Amino acid sequence: MAVHRASSLLDERSLFAEYPFLPGAEALLGELAVSVRALLSDSAFASARSLGRARILAAADDPRGARDLEELARADPSVRLLSFLFARLVLSAAAAPAALRRWAVAEAKRNHARLLAVPVEELVEVARRLGFSLAPGADGVDVPLVDYLRLSVPIREAEFRLPRQALQHGSVAVRPARAARLLQEAVRLRLAEPLPLADDVVREVREREADLLEELARRTPAPVARAELRGGAMRPELFPPCLRKMQRTLQKGENLSHSGRFCLAAFLHRAGADFETIVDAFRGAPDFDEAVTRYQVEHITLHDDGRGYEPPECETLRSHGLCVRDGDPTADDPRDKARDERCFEPSLRHPLQYYRRRGGAVVERDVPDGAAPTSPGGAPDRRGGPEQRRSTGRR
Repeated sequence: MAVHRASSLLDERSLFAEYPFLPGAEALLGELAVSVRALLSDSAFASARSLGRARILAAADDPRGARDLEELARADPSVRLLSFLFARLVLSAAAAPAALRRWAVAEAKRNHARLLAVPVEELVEVARRLGFSLAPGADGVDVPLVDYLRLSVPIREAEFRLPRQALQHGSVAVRPARAARLLQEAVRLRLAEPLPLADDVVREVREREADLLEELARRTPAPVARAELRGGAMRPELFPPCLRKMQRTLQKGENLSHSGRFCLAAFLHRAGADFETIVDAFRGAPDFDEAVTRYQVEHITLHDDGRGYEPPECETLRSHGLCVRDGDPTADDPRDKARDERCFEPSLRHPLQYYRRRGGAVVERDVPDGAAPTSPGGAPDRRGGPEQRRSTGRR
């Protein structure tokens, strides 16, 4: 089956207005005679700046992309494009990456709604322009295995795991709706990377949009530094390397898998953190939602009359790619980069054992040293929080 280019469905300018994250969209600035400084200051582009600010603040309030922007739907395609470029420019100049990552989540989800409704040919063309070789297939869309792995690994839903997929001739056959979800992840990954800006541009953005950046900082949940996670008798400096890695991931405003979120919440509860401290630990997540996180932390910590769920044991953490006993090369602290010999002790099978052996106190429920605690089956995942997800087959 031949692949029809999306340009046969949309003209080039309309394509970039609908998908402004596509490579080449910035080139339209020249066609529209818009420079970066004009976009920042020229009165002719005031409406684009206003819409761009609305997109930024909507994402800060709700990174799930659920907040409707009526002005976005009504805007001229060129204004929509310029508002997107303005938003990305401002967020790339912001001091902290958390706001950019929340915006990336929201914009990706907003585009996901469109991708669910377009013809397969348009969906495939968007993927091609993003660098992925999707193709129409007998059952919907064929995704090369390498591309499927690149896009599906960060997705928390269990039904996206490779063993559950139909693999034929080096490609994964998926329905168009699932292909749209994979492209949502591709968009998020692209937009989460800041634009490379010259220092003078960064200074100008920060000066001109100081009020916006101040409001954005107020609305964006901030990651909690490790030193602040000291609820009760908790001693974070004694945490095993896998838990320290989970904390660093969230503090950087990066996504943490559902297994990692569950483990962190359950571990903090058993290590003595109070409810508010556990909720605060997730504020750096790009899709953080306070109401959902509070609901999920409550579920985890009130289980079994308040003793809470057990964190997963070491073998489970290894199977989910969460073990870093050989060291984390991305860490800033040399101690976290190095191999941790304590993790290789033959009798060590659980992160709480590691914590206790280093002198930490495990509260509420004492697991005998050397025993293999039972891991819970988890509870339904609700985006933005720490809970695990049952394999229900539903989105």
